[in-house]
Amino acid sequence: MVLIYSLVCLIKMKITNKILEKHGLNLDEFSKIKKILKREPNLLELGIFSAMWNEHCSYKSSRIHLKKLPTKGKQVIQGPGENAGVIDIGDDDAIVFKIESHNHPSYIEPYQGAATGVGGILRDVFTMGARPIALLNSIHFGDPRHPKTKSLLNGVVSGIGGYGNCIGIPTVAGETKFDETYNENILVNAMAVGHTKKNKIFYSKAKGLNKSVVYVGSKTGRDGIHGASMASAEFDENSEEKKPTVQVGDPFTEKLLMEACLELMKDSSIISIQDMGAAGLTSSSVEMASKGSLGIELDLEKVPCREENMTPYEMMLSESQERMLIILEDDKEKAAKKIFDKWDLDFVVIGKTTDTNNLTLKFNNKVEGEIPIDALASKAPIYDRKWVRKKTQRDKVNLKKLKKIKIEDALVKILSSPNQSNKSWITNQYDQMVMCNTAQMSGSDAAIIRIHNKDKAIAVSVDSSANYCKSFPLSGGKQIVCENWRNLISVGAKPLAITNCLNFGNPENEEIMGEFAECLEGIKEACEFLNYPVVSGNVSFYNGTNKKNISPTPVIGGVGLINKLSKPLDLILKNKKSNLFVIGKTFGHLEQSTYFKEIYSINEGMPPEVNLINEKNNGECLLKLIDKNLISSAHDISTGGLIIALAEMSINSHLGVKIKKPKRLTNLINYFFGEDQARYIVEIENKNLRNAEKIMLENNIFYENIGFTQENYFEIEGEMKIEVKELFKINNEWYNSY
Repeated sequence: MVLIYSLVCLIKMKITNKILEKHGLNLDEFSKIKKILKREPNLLELGIFSAMWNEHCSYKSSRIHLKKLPTKGKQVIQGPGENAGVIDIGDDDAIVFKIESHNHPSYIEPYQGAATGVGGILRDVFTMGARPIALLNSIHFGDPRHPKTKSLLNGVVSGIGGYGNCIGIPTVAGETKFDETYNENILVNAMAVGHTKKNKIFYSKAKGLNKSVVYVGSKTGRDGIHGASMASAEFDENSEEKKPTVQVGDPFTEKLLMEACLELMKDSSIISIQDMGAAGLTSSSVEMASKGSLGIELDLEKVPCREENMTPYEMMLSESQERMLIILEDDKEKAAKKIFDKWDLDFVVIGKTTDTNNLTLKFNNKVEGEIPIDALASKAPIYDRKWVRKKTQRDKVNLKKLKKIKIEDALVKILSSPNQSNKSWITNQYDQMVMCNTAQMSGSDAAIIRIHNKDKAIAVSVDSSANYCKSFPLSGGKQIVCENWRNLISVGAKPLAITNCLNFGNPENEEIMGEFAECLEGIKEACEFLNYPVVSGNVSFYNGTNKKNISPTPVIGGVGLINKLSKPLDLILKNKKSNLFVIGKTFGHLEQSTYFKEIYSINEGMPPEVNLINEKNNGECLLKLIDKNLISSAHDISTGGLIIALAEMSINSHLGVKIKKPKRLTNLINYFFGEDQARYIVEIENKNLRNAEKIMLENNIFYENIGFTQENYFEIEGEMKIEVKELFKINNEWYNSY
């Protein structure tokens, strides 16, 4: 297909239905294009409209819903609309962060797809003037028994680790999940976090007339052409044919580009800067001009190319990696070029800003394309697609009719399952300590990154919960925000803001669009109540193959602040004979639980209720306990319920626990495996017990003493007793046999 485009790009030709289909445009959109241009577009112009009007770039099906999200707060410096979000953490320090998807490319070419996903999100961060300090990821694969899963898993993990390790940014946290809904469409979401000073934030808005538009970084190739359009369409049986649309990354060049850009940012040379991500030179130039209400003129014969005879079509739509577009102040070119020459990178003036409000494309002294900027950006189509609410099944599963299973047997089966098993074989492939600021790595509820030369730190976590969102999207949206909130609080951080990556199926399907709308409503409610604004994000639609869509999978990446980092709090039990408390009430909700799924293959019923008042009160109370140094360890209770959370604490610390039988809830399965929300397990030493209980009483939260720590054995009074080392073995056996 690329060859055809190369041959006909500069030839005046009739636009056929087949060509429109290849570009992901419908007849109605084509009519709008002709009306805007007052003529029929040439192929170059059609390709540019295709790139800017697809879902990946225009958010045409999601914009009306995204506008409802809370994006402001005292801590917010920059919300959605820039390359990344920015929050204030005090002392003139700012944190820049964002999460994005690279789902389709990673399914087609797992190593390069995942690697370039990491590279792209890093550029979003250092484009804002921040030095990246951490990487995270959320990756979802099909059933482990599916013939493609193992190779996809190995390729993606290698790609993430390969790129991050080579560029020297620690990959500190993430999640890996398996479910048959991702058999033909995996999810690879990458998050990057950077640190800068508040007065050193850079933006993409173009300013001034006749300013130099400079191309920097790697040369342009034919890789990644129509990558953005490919990401805005479902897969079919011919998905393998789309390999040429997958970009090829080079982390060593990205390292050079990052250092060169950060060096240039030390003075006042840059007016605006934009990463060449999805849609490449097209999106970067259009976005810069649109934000500045300017035009932009590009001389495409000046674009550095690594392949011969590249056409304007290919140059504008290539998604070759490690490239930036910069608008410079007058008389700054020479000094800027010197920097990029030092780092052995291309630095070429390829155009200028204009007052035309058009994107003007020249090639060999001839205008090959001219399009109004607004038509590509602010006035791109917006669809208010029809959607229907999810019909939820409110009938509870009758536990009495199910085959009885011992607590110990259920615990063993869940701990040895792919989703619950130890994932250190993945995280060990990532360099988590490079830069020497990682205070707490993956394995706890959140990773902790020390702010260089400061006593403070940030906590970061990513979370998703597709089964809750599939069952009841409104509740699922709230729940995943709350889980992320709890993960940050569990390490002693005050949650500040989130970024989200919203992975859904085909938005033209009313039910799927309903899942999206309701999930967004749930996210909105939780974020508003918790003062936890959304500062950046990404929407990934059309995740499916042959009309079979993935379950709705919104991923939340959260950032929290630890003002004084003395000793990081984690889930590792510290002492023998410490008291174990549960903060939050246990009701024993089993519908949509890991217990039902792993033990009985049941995915029925409603997810647990999300009480935002309890979430806020319980979380804030725990922060007070942590601030007073009354807590030795903490862990939020989520997937698998109370017993799985306890087992994780025990396994990671190699200490046992002895848990009392509950007095309130006599059904032990419900009590130990129920997934009620707003709960934490905390370890409290005897010397701190009185003061801790006083604070919990003063804050009017529900809590209960459930037992104590001990040596060697994981024990429930009168029900089960198993050696901790055996639990450790069970938790590691799935990967060893996979």
